[in-house]
Amino acid sequence: MDDQTWYLRTSKLALALAIIRSTPADTSSREYTEHLAKVVSEQESTWRSKVQVLEAEVLQLRHKLLLSRMCAEVFKSGDPTSQLQAQEPGSSENTLSQLEDSGCDLSNEERSEPSEMPQHFVESCTPTPFLPLPIVKRHGATVENPLFSHMQFLQRLLELKNLTESGSLKTDLSHFENDFTTVSDSVFQLLDGLITFYRKPKFPFSSFWADAVDTLAGLISDCHLSNHILKKCSKKLEEFEKTLLQVILRSNHLNRFQVQHFVSQSLVTLGRCSLLRKSIISLLLSEVNSFTDVLATINQVQASYVTRYENIFSLFWVLEQLLQKETKEGNTSSVVHDDQEIKKFLQKHDENISQLSDAFPLFTLYLWRLGILLNSVETVESKSLP
Repeated sequence: MDDQTWYLRTSKLALALAIIRSTPADTSSREYTEHLAKVVSEQESTWRSKVQVLEAEVLQLRHKLLLSRMCAEVFKSGDPTSQLQAQEPGSSENTLSQLEDSGCDLSNEERSEPSEMPQHFVESCTPTPFLPLPIVKRHGATVENPLFSHMQFLQRLLELKNLTESGSLKTDLSHFENDFTTVSDSVFQLLDGLITFYRKPKFPFSSFWADAVDTLAGLISDCHLSNHILKKCSKKLEEFEKTLLQVILRSNHLNRFQVQHFVSQSLVTLGRCSLLRKSIISLLLSEVNSFTDVLATINQVQASYVTRYENIFSLFWVLEQLLQKETKEGNTSSVVHDDQEIKKFLQKHDENISQLSDAFPLFTLYLWRLGILLNSVETVESKSLP
């Protein structure tokens, strides 16, 4: 017996003797032990809650510190006020449109004008009277949604990067990459909240969730941020994609498509990011291939498959949107060539259409349309190869 094992057994024996000796006369040792365990458990829960609160406060301080340092880097040379004012509204349409609509629509408050100076942002960025990023301030949003602080930080970060990558404020922020663990930590927290919400989505839906997915896609589309985010959050992202898919498929309400439409749009928003598009297309086609195999064994849609038959058309719609975007971009991400689900779909495409066209004409029409889009993507990619 080693020393560690001996000390552990001795400690357990000493604890048992102490409990027995201190047990009240009208209580058994078992009941007293259970009581002590309950007290310790409650204290542990209280301590855990305090730790979580402190961790959240620390992360918010890291948010402010990173933004402050980045703002100081952007504004350290020249007069940023004149630089920002010199930018015409139409000169950076994409950036300004995002800036003017960057808030999370959680209240009925009026939007701030882009030229206003939000005091909370000035304090968190720089003590000098420079014109800060025109970010919409939503009072009380943190009370309504604890994820708002993460959203606010991530949106500010994207807006700041958009400003530094266009116009006269071009600044290299790559040397801040060592601090981007703060970004991946916030993305992880945001993904946790998104997964929790989408598992039991409540209708009508707040625009906060659509904004959160849009922000997530924008972050992963950034070449500097994506490496850090994917390194820590790749499994969470995969879980989120599967959660969205299952929400669509498990809906059991006939002819009520509000949830499917909302979640499908979220998948399309995620899929606008080329780094995520391939995995989403493969995930969706896996379900299409599986259900096609089911339909091949029956002559008509049985009662147990009715809602799933309806829901599968939401997947068709998402696939069409993503494949059309892939064809339009004409990139070389090799969506077709090395994906087993796409290969399976194309190999059995003609056979499935011939076999199912009489019993399921609408379903086979969508199969045909997907086949055309996949072949188009394959053609575009083969032309782009050397």
